[in-house]
Amino acid sequence: MADFLGSILLHVVPFVLVLSLIVTIHELGHFLVARAFGVKVDQFSIGFGKRLWGRTDRHGIEWRVGWLPLGGYVKFSGDLDASSVPDQAGLAELKSRLIAEQGPGAERDYFHFKPIWQRALVVAAGPAANFLLAAVLFTIVFMWVGEQIAAPRVAQVTPGSPAAIAGFQPRDLILSIDGRPVTDASEVTRKIVLSADDPLDFVVRRGEDEVALTATPQRVIEQDAISGRVRIARIGLGLSPLGPEDFSYRRLNPVEAMGQG
Repeated sequence: MADFLGSILLHVVPFVLVLSLIVTIHELGHFLVARAFGVKVDQFSIGFGKRLWGRTDRHGIEWRVGWLPLGGYVKFSGDLDASSVPDQAGLAELKSRLIAEQGPGAERDYFHFKPIWQRALVVAAGPAANFLLAAVLFTIVFMWVGEQIAAPRVAQVTPGSPAAIAGFQPRDLILSIDGRPVTDASEVTRKIVLSADDPLDFVVRRGEDEVALTATPQRVIEQDAISGRVRIARIGLGLSPLGPEDFSYRRLNPVEAMGQG
């Protein structure tokens, strides 16, 4: 029983919290852009169902927390319900009633009577807010945890390939190419792909020794799922981390982290 409850706390609670955060930010995007265009809002709710807490601000917007923490919603004035579904059959009646009660032009404060470009921006603001949230979270991760770097460790060598002829062996760790140090497998791949028919000088660590090797990438034709037949340079190396020691993390500065995010 204790294990079952522990599993719930470990999986369900974080899921609910993350879902609530994502949906709340999504709805906040709709809300902020709508208010920027002067749209009247009745409610902004975190969670659904019976209200646990709430207050009404000076603009008449009810801020509330529902008992069911599975997202939230923004209810624009004139909406049929909390899911922001307009009462299409009653729009004409609503417009007439607003004009009768508040005077000509009162309907312009309601979402369903706003210009289509403003409504489009309000609708798009939700996904845009989630995009910005993802960028911010990734930025924080790259600054705090760092970017994962996989060491350029040789996992396999294709028989008869330029790498095999040059003398590469599995477990070799590539230290430099043409005198330039490399620390990431992607750097090695990028250099090889761009160096067809040009000899490359490698320095690898093999056990306790450093060994100098020279290999010339060859052009080969491969079938790409998007581009079809493409010419690309290969030397016959398979690079892959072989253990935890081949992984490291590099913390990025704020500018680099924002770019990556």
